[in-house]
Amino acid sequence: MVAERNELYGSVDYWNERYREEDEFDWFKDYTQIRDLIAELIPNKDARILMLGCGNSSLSESMYNDGFQNIMNIDYSSVVIEAMRTRHSNKSMQWIEMDIRDIKFDHSTFDVALDKGTMDAMMTAKGSVWDPPAQVVEDCTREIDEVIRVLRKPQGGMFLYITFGQPHFRKRFLTREGWDLEIRELGETFHYYCYIMRPRVTV
Repeated sequence: MVAERNELYGSVDYWNERYREEDEFDWFKDYTQIRDLIAELIPNKDARILMLGCGNSSLSESMYNDGFQNIMNIDYSSVVIEAMRTRHSNKSMQWIEMDIRDIKFDHSTFDVALDKGTMDAMMTAKGSVWDPPAQVVEDCTREIDEVIRVLRKPQGGMFLYITFGQPHFRKRFLTREGWDLEIRELGETFHYYCYIMRPRVTV
C-alpha cells in the first residue's frame, strides 16, 4: 500500500487533491533546523531565490520573515499556488503555477534555487532505486538542466537541495561539467543531506 501511495507523488492530480485537504506540511526539516545553514550559504538577504516545488511548506514564509524577501515560489499544483497566494497576499513574495521541469524564466535570472524534497517526490515511481525508471531519470535530469539554465553564472548562482537521499542515489543527477558539488550531512541520528552546486570558477 505504501509503495502504491508513493507512486502517486509524481501525479499533479494527487497533489491537487491533497492540497485541497491539507493546510501545511513540511518535508524533512523546518526552517529553525536549517536556519544557520541558510544564513551561511546565502549571506545576502537580497538574493533572488527560486523555491522549487514550494507546496504548502512554511519554508518560504519563515525565510521571508527572516529577511529573505525576494522569493519566487513555483509549483505545478494550481490548488496550492492559489492557496499560498491568498494566504500570503500581504507579502511581496510571488506564487506561480509552473513545472520545475520546464521553468518559464529567462537564463541567468536567479541567485539561488532551493529544492527541499521536490526531486524526491519525482523519484517515487515503482522500480529499483539502484536503477530508476527512465521517466525518473528524465524528470530529475530536466530539473537540474533547468536550474542550471536559470541560475546566474559565472560570478554567482547556487543550487541547494535538501533531501534524505544518500549520495549514491543523487550524485548522478547533480554531478555536472563546470559545476562543483559539495555534500553536507544534516542531523546526528537520522541523516539528511544538503547538496550544494556552484559554478566552477576558473582562473
